[in-house]
Amino acid sequence: MKKLNKNLVEGYKHYPEKVLQFGEGNFLRAFVDWQIAVLNETTDFNGSVVVVQPRGTKKIELLNEQDGLYTLYLQGMKDGKAVKEHMVIDSIKRGINLFTQYDEYVKLAKNPELRFIFSNTTEAGIAYDESDCLEDQPQKSFPGKLTAFLYHRFQAFNGDATKGMIIIPCELIERNGKKLKEIVVQYAEKWNLGEEFVQWLHAANTFCNSLVDRIVPGFPKDTIDEITEELGYKDELVVVGEQYHLFVIEGPKWVKNEFPAHLAGLNTLFVDDLTPYRTSKVRILNGAHTAMTPVSYLYGLDTVAETVDHPVMGSFIKELIFQEIIPTLDLSDEELRDFADAVLERFKNPFIKHFLMSISLNSMSKYKTRNLPSLLEYVNRKKELPKKLVFSLAALIAFYKGKRGADDIHLEDDQDILDLFRQQWSAFDGTMESVRTIVSHVLSFEKNWEMDLNAVPGLTDAVACYLYEIETKGMEKAIEVVLTETAKK
Repeated sequence: MKKLNKNLVEGYKHYPEKVLQFGEGNFLRAFVDWQIAVLNETTDFNGSVVVVQPRGTKKIELLNEQDGLYTLYLQGMKDGKAVKEHMVIDSIKRGINLFTQYDEYVKLAKNPELRFIFSNTTEAGIAYDESDCLEDQPQKSFPGKLTAFLYHRFQAFNGDATKGMIIIPCELIERNGKKLKEIVVQYAEKWNLGEEFVQWLHAANTFCNSLVDRIVPGFPKDTIDEITEELGYKDELVVVGEQYHLFVIEGPKWVKNEFPAHLAGLNTLFVDDLTPYRTSKVRILNGAHTAMTPVSYLYGLDTVAETVDHPVMGSFIKELIFQEIIPTLDLSDEELRDFADAVLERFKNPFIKHFLMSISLNSMSKYKTRNLPSLLEYVNRKKELPKKLVFSLAALIAFYKGKRGADDIHLEDDQDILDLFRQQWSAFDGTMESVRTIVSHVLSFEKNWEMDLNAVPGLTDAVACYLYEIETKGMEKAIEVVLTETAKK
């Protein structure tokens, strides 16, 4: 069977090299490179991608063997229906192996048509390495590689302000563009590249902050034989992603004209401040995951899809999002409800089996960052406790008892947190007073919460009451109590 290459693609086109991409992994190929392919097809973007690797070389070699081509499968919920579709992505022109083709990397810096730089080098990628030098081929760190590239470009065009780059990192850290720029400037100063270069970095280059959202399971190793049979060619770079995508770019308004995603129908937003979008994603999507996990798992369910499809648990999660999380956020009601509807639809994706136990890792710190802000803001705005978020906190304490019926739960968290719960639950005698003692100690664990949650009016008693219901009646009966309470409001 033939391997995927440009001779197998009808109407294959050559586009000018317009994008440098740090990262050849699954996410960028299923997200940024897919968007560029859509832009080429539907707008006058007319650009291709040159990929360099942050670390190894295998995928660079595979990309070049396949003429930069690969098959993307998008599968998930689309307009309320389960949809699975695939396409060949042709936006990547070539890959450069930085260890053997560094001269090509320097040569690319001299390309006048190059305009964008995208990256995804993991959350640890945007970091400063003291040992990096300009003379290294290549530098160890991604920011070091980027600084060297920009300096070569600065020299090639004699500091021409029109030859700067639009740099959009996609790493999942807050203020990623701002952080990356700070490190690039740090290298420029350490390497004594001159004040003119530093000024050119500030004046000619635009570092954007970004927020990305698409679940990308990656290479479908379990079904690749069936996929190969379906495609009729061999593709070692098949990548699978969900249908949903969101790309929020914080930067000058003119960037939108150069990356016209709005003309292609893409869910790419250009904003002055992405903070409310990040907050909404963390509190709605991630917050719902964390809130549902102990409740649903102790109810007897195992996956996210089972949870949202369940008549009781589905109602619990939907009401938690719409009644308790959305009222604490600052985007428009329409935006928040549209995003929440999309989240619930994504949770139902029949092609992705998302196990609750995989979400449960470090649940205490996750509740603190994802759910506690919603709980506290709800109290601040409504002057009362959000019952479902409180119930979820009670369920979390029950979850850390380490038992689902007769079965042990494999808890994964920091040792001091595991020790806290082991100590508290070992003294439990079945009484309400004992439950309240456990709750009081957990809520006062400031190393996790960074505050004593017992100080929140009514929280200790409310959590204790719900935990007592869970312990004495079981999750199925206990959840009826909170659903009935909120139905009466």
